Amino acid sequence: MNGPVATRTAYRDHLIRLMRTDPQVVCVDTDTGLFAGADFGPAAERYLNLGIAEQNAMGVAAGLAASGWRPYVNTMAAFAASRAVEAVKIDIAYNALPVCIVATHGGVAAGHLGPTHHALEDLAVMRALPNMTVLIPGDAAACVSLLEQVRDRSGPAYVRLGRKATRALPRTGGAPAVGELQDMRDGDDVVIVATGPLPTLRSLAAADVLRRRENTHAAVVQAHTLKPFDPAALLGRVCSARLVVTVEEHWRTGGLGSTVAEVLADACGPPLVRLGFPDRFAQSPATQEQLLDAAELTATGIAERIRRALRAGRRRTAV
Repeated sequence: MNGPVATRTAYRDHLIRLMRTDPQVVCVDTDTGLFAGADFGPAAERYLNLGIAEQNAMGVAAGLAASGWRPYVNTMAAFAASRAVEAVKIDIAYNALPVCIVATHGGVAAGHLGPTHHALEDLAVMRALPNMTVLIPGDAAACVSLLEQVRDRSGPAYVRLGRKATRALPRTGGAPAVGELQDMRDGDDVVIVATGPLPTLRSLAAADVLRRRENTHAAVVQAHTLKPFDPAALLGRVCSARLVVTVEEHWRTGGLGSTVAEVLADACGPPLVRLGFPDRFAQSPATQEQLLDAAELTATGIAERIRRALRAGRRRTAV
């Protein structure tokens, strides 16, 4: 793929190809507009647009999966994790059915539509459900790769996608694999664990700032899979670090930060700083970038929080 590509665009194109080659794949849409004008060819009858009825879509997908089909449900993340969550829990997760819930506009990607369309709780909700795989692809290529890997899994999956095109992430750590952490940058002082396209890109930029200005070497690890999570892999990476930092487009509770905190608490690991959105709703609509900036999830903002935490740690050690 040349140039920036939106993860939702990569998913759309991948699903259309998949529907043409696999007669068991069904697309259950909720009038998202993502497939407007799409040419499904001979698979057109397996495209079901149920309208703005997210809870019904989950129930229909569960019935299809129980009958041997492989349904993909398309909706916005804010609605998958709120309006439709009872059906996700009872119809899909409880029965461990192979439904792939593909949720676009994750985080504040729909920032311009206001808090009703912000999805800052979806990772907390979905990772709490038994049997659910939770994926946050970091770029378009990773989106296709991870979707292929969960294609034949026996249980459900929640795949959080963005809205806008984003740059490809560096491939220094190899291709993403479900359930594994992906190394993006080496460093001995700090380990930054990031999830999602923009948080990962901004974490890489923050690592550059720290190296250039402070001579602090920060490793960057991408957590494209929130569940299943690999505690041993995380602990192996942070065992000698002075500080662990999580960066996510999510409220600070319940998502990546909480996942990492649980692992470190069980193992008495190094200090942790959780960076995300504060515990309040946005006061007005704004762009995704503006909302990330306001939450200090910028390269300089992330770097400054790390600097402050390292200095505080040195003072405690001196005492």
